[in-house]
Amino acid sequence: MPGITIGGLGSGLDTQGIISALVRVEGLPIEALTAKKAAETKKLGLFTTLKGLVDSLRTAAKSLSTRSEFLAFSVGASDATTATFKASGTAIAGSHTIKVNQLATSDRWAFNGVTDPAANLALADGQGVSFTFDGVAYNATVSQATSSLNDIAVAINTASAGKVAASVVNSGTATNPSYQLVLSGQGTGEDKRISGISSTIAALTIDATGPVGGVSQSTNNLTVGNNAIAVIDGLTIQRSSNDFGDVIDGLSISVLTADPLKTTTFTVEPDKTVIKEKLQKFVDAYNAVTTFINEQSKFTEGQGTGGPLFGDSSLKTIQSTIRSELFGATPSQVAGDVSGFGTLKLLGFDLQKDGTLKIDDTKLTAKLDQDLDQFADLFIDTDGFDNGGAAVGTPAYYIDLSVDSGMADKLTRAIDRIVKGYTDTSGATSKGMFDARADAINSRISSYDKQIEDREFRLGRFQARLEAQFAALEATMARLQSQQQYLTSVMQSSQ
Repeated sequence: MPGITIGGLGSGLDTQGIISALVRVEGLPIEALTAKKAAETKKLGLFTTLKGLVDSLRTAAKSLSTRSEFLAFSVGASDATTATFKASGTAIAGSHTIKVNQLATSDRWAFNGVTDPAANLALADGQGVSFTFDGVAYNATVSQATSSLNDIAVAINTASAGKVAASVVNSGTATNPSYQLVLSGQGTGEDKRISGISSTIAALTIDATGPVGGVSQSTNNLTVGNNAIAVIDGLTIQRSSNDFGDVIDGLSISVLTADPLKTTTFTVEPDKTVIKEKLQKFVDAYNAVTTFINEQSKFTEGQGTGGPLFGDSSLKTIQSTIRSELFGATPSQVAGDVSGFGTLKLLGFDLQKDGTLKIDDTKLTAKLDQDLDQFADLFIDTDGFDNGGAAVGTPAYYIDLSVDSGMADKLTRAIDRIVKGYTDTSGATSKGMFDARADAINSRISSYDKQIEDREFRLGRFQARLEAQFAALEATMARLQSQQQYLTSVMQSSQ
């Protein structure tokens, strides 16, 4: 066998290279499955992104679906020191006046002073202080051994659970101290006065005469708990606190200073800047969804499909649902719109060639100035949501049977209808579109994982079999090589 040479292997072959090549060929289906899994994983990520974009659009539409959410108002006052004002979307434009006669105050009492706050004052166990606050009677008692002014303050705080705060204050000087036990009611107004104060500790005294007409009758009554009094639009109104937010619909009023001689004028006006910001957020959210769908749905001869979701029916469902609610006005509805507020285009929302929206600020501002209520009516639900009493979560629940529900309100419920799950009358459960698509994709990913695992197991066995076969070949070739060498030596010695 003169033609055979051994290069470190019995066969003279690159055995490991051959095995690796065969294993690589056998593993090609695994690579294909891994690529399919990666594609599905990418789809899942894209659907998660799209779900977030659609949720943002729903949130933006929801913020325009009712009058209180759509409208915004600002308040200007002739004097900023009288009160603070804040308007909600339920406010009504107009001018008002306010005069603050009195601020709300807390009730405070002080017992007569003692020289040492640490000295025990009670002559027997069970003595203490009693009073009534907010309709509840309290009795704070101490023992004779722990009856200092500080101890009594702790007992009062514990008994009233902090509703009446007790503290010890030195109203004298360092050389001539006078420590007084001070009681402060938590809250303001006449209903939060402390009454019926009495002490069974002889060394702790107080004149508990109550106020008359809101005026203190005792030097121990440091401040009287009084209501705030304001004259708003000519009406004298009392409140237990300085908050008059329930007087004018949609307007929060908190009085700051009292001056019976000063009348402040405040004016409620639509805040069109804030309204525009809400509308722009809506447009941005709509454009984000549209741009995403456009990128996934485009096709060019040179580059092929635009994205992994190309041709997915879910994208078409979302796009058609949104467009139907925003641009689905019938010819008769457009013809019947004599005021010119019936479509987005009339209000300054221009539809671009790629399906996105762009706001014409000049036209938008003009329409807001022309009639804010009619402008808002295109978006908000003016007649109340009416679905005929359908059960929450069923498909019928999202269908409005009323005459005019408003574009933003319709869009909100249309998005809910396709993305939220529901249970029908028979008890069958249907998942929302995104959840259903995610389940389907995750199921395919799990299937690929199982197939990959099975094939990798078989591939491992295949590789082990090859290594065993080639090891046997090497052993055989090694024996043959040994025999060749023996025969060669015999033949050479016989010559």
